[in-house]
Formats: sequence, structure tokens, C-alpha cells
Amino acid sequence: MAGGHAGEMLELQSVRYHPATSAQPVLRDINLRLAPGTPTLVAGRSGSGKTTLLEVICGLANMDGGTIRWNGEVLTARQRRWLCGLVFQFPERHFLGLTVGQELRLAQRRVSTEALQGALARVGLPDLPLTPAPEELSGGQQRRLALAVQLLRDPKVLLLDEPTAGLDWAVRDGVLDLLLALSQERALLVVTHEPEAFSRLIPDGWRLEEGVLRPLAREISLR
Repeated sequence: MAGGHAGEMLELQSVRYHPATSAQPVLRDINLRLAPGTPTLVAGRSGSGKTTLLEVICGLANMDGGTIRWNGEVLTARQRRWLCGLVFQFPERHFLGLTVGQELRLAQRRVSTEALQGALARVGLPDLPLTPAPEELSGGQQRRLALAVQLLRDPKVLLLDEPTAGLDWAVRDGVLDLLLALSQERALLVVTHEPEAFSRLIPDGWRLEEGVLRPLAREISLR
């Protein structure tokens, strides 16, 4: 997608998720809108359901009620998996390629080396060789590699689970600048337990508590 188009929107309406293993619903009547150019933040404590919310949105978990629409059309879980890209909190646990180049080609098998290097350049890794194992990279480089994989897939909705967790502040700033640039051309949702780290990128947001979304009060610590 070369750029965000006016009117594009992912809309969650009354989304519910209640796994059999839980006494209470994890998500209760979630309503949320995501649009290109306006990054969205959902904060919450560990175990509040933030990751589950991302998995439901991108079709990795089946919701128990509600609808998810893209531009007004209801999407199946399979359609959402195509539409959305999810970057996990610890992307290194999900790397499958033996090298950086192989990992990138998992997203787009028939792609030129120039395109791979272009994706790495977009995420701030212009000189990264394609031959090292992903596990050999630093934490910040691994986050950026995971983003590059998603850029090659070119999802219209980018979902990020704790994208700055465990990174030092200098590296965090670079990641935030990258996310701000990416949010101009696709819908972007960040979930985190440390909303203060994103105040420069996303001034407002939501708090997920007891399965319900409420406007986020920035002064509340979620540690």
C-alpha cells in the first residue's frame, strides 16, 4: 500500500471473547476504530487481555460475539489474517528463518534482494547483511527486522505488542520515530503496559481493564 486512503477504517463493534478456561470474559463489548494516520494505543496491566485483543483482531483467536469490519464490510478471521500484520512482544521467539534474508522471504518469497534491502532501510537497518541468524541481532534490531517482515507483507493494519519493552531509551526513541512514520500509511495499534513511553507518539489512548476499554488517564501507572 503506497499510502493511507481517506475513509479506510477497521472497526470493532461489541467484540467479545470468553475462553472456556476463564471464569470471566477476557473482552467484553469492545468498540474501537483504527484508521491510517491516527495511531491508537491500548494500555493495560499484564494479563488484562491486551495480547488477546490483538490476536482476535488479526484472526488468530475466534471471538465469541461482535463484528470486525474493514471499510464497512464484515471480515472473516481468514480475511483479517490477510489484512493485519502482528509483531509480537518478543519477535525473536517467532523467527523461523535461518538467516535475516530467509526471515524476510517468509513474508514474500518471490522478492529481489534489492526489495529486501529496501525494507530493511525503511526500518532503519540499511546496512544490515542478509546472512546472519536473526538470533544474533540486538533486541532493537530484532524488533526492526520483525517490522521489515511485515512491511514486505504490506498489511493495511499493523498491530504491535509491547514494541518498546526491554529496549533502552535511545533505541526506544528510534523505534517510536519509525512507528510514527509507519502510522501515516496504515492503521496502527500499539498495546503496552507503559503508556508513558508513547506519550510523544500517541497523546491519547485507551485502558483495557476487566475486559472493558475506557479512556486512558495518563497519570495512572499500569506497572
